[in-house]
Amino acid sequence: MKVQPANKLAPAHIPDDAPAIELDRVSRRFISPEGKAIMALQNFTMSVKKGQFCAVVGPTGCGKSTTLSLITGLARPSAGTVRIWGHPVTGIDRRIGFVFQTDAVFPWKNVLDNVAAGPLYRGMRRDEANDKAMDWIRRVGLARFERHYPHQLSGGMRKRVALAQTFINEPEILLMDEPFSALDVQTRALMQDELLHLWGGNGASVVFVTHDIEEAIALADNVFVLTSGPATVKTTYEIDLPRPREVSEARYSPRFIELSRQIWNDLRDEVHI
Repeated sequence: MKVQPANKLAPAHIPDDAPAIELDRVSRRFISPEGKAIMALQNFTMSVKKGQFCAVVGPTGCGKSTTLSLITGLARPSAGTVRIWGHPVTGIDRRIGFVFQTDAVFPWKNVLDNVAAGPLYRGMRRDEANDKAMDWIRRVGLARFERHYPHQLSGGMRKRVALAQTFINEPEILLMDEPFSALDVQTRALMQDELLHLWGGNGASVVFVTHDIEEAIALADNVFVLTSGPATVKTTYEIDLPRPREVSEARYSPRFIELSRQIWNDLRDEVHI
């Protein structure tokens, strides 16, 4: 598929009540390598408000990541409409940041050059890009590691680089595809707190795909539970835990445990199909 240039139709002023992201009765069909038509999403409707942190959970292979591809414009719906700030998605939008499951860092660049790459690509002068990159390197706790290369860093440190790479571009929409799934439990908890801290200062609208119910509850304002494929939204849960939120503390609250039980009971039927 040919990727079109970034959307340029967004208005200069966006009303506070305008959804940042809308998927309206979207279906997505693709052809398998064997030539079989497979429906990944069907009649899928989801809305994310400005500044809202939403998590998406569902059975393995149900189409969670497909929703992110549709929002970015890397894939197009077979039916229905995907909108960003009220305008149909027609291509890659520079206001969107994406954090992948695997490390999307350049192995031949050190930390400083990795973080500065985005501003340089957008036309910023080298000295300004480096100054801005160093500020973000300090924010994610990697000061003194700016000259290290990815192979010299731990998994958690590389994720910090990835977060700095993304937030330095000041995204208005942040898409995350199971970014912490490969980390150990302790490092994952630290990275979840780091993400909430960075997001709190950025205010982006977030769609966070995860297979981990507890991670979804710990991070999100709303959790969308998907059916087994072809996926549609089965239930939406409002996560009424107070913010600012410390992940390690929130997990032990009675309300967190109650929400975890409710969402698992809802998801269990889909997992066992």
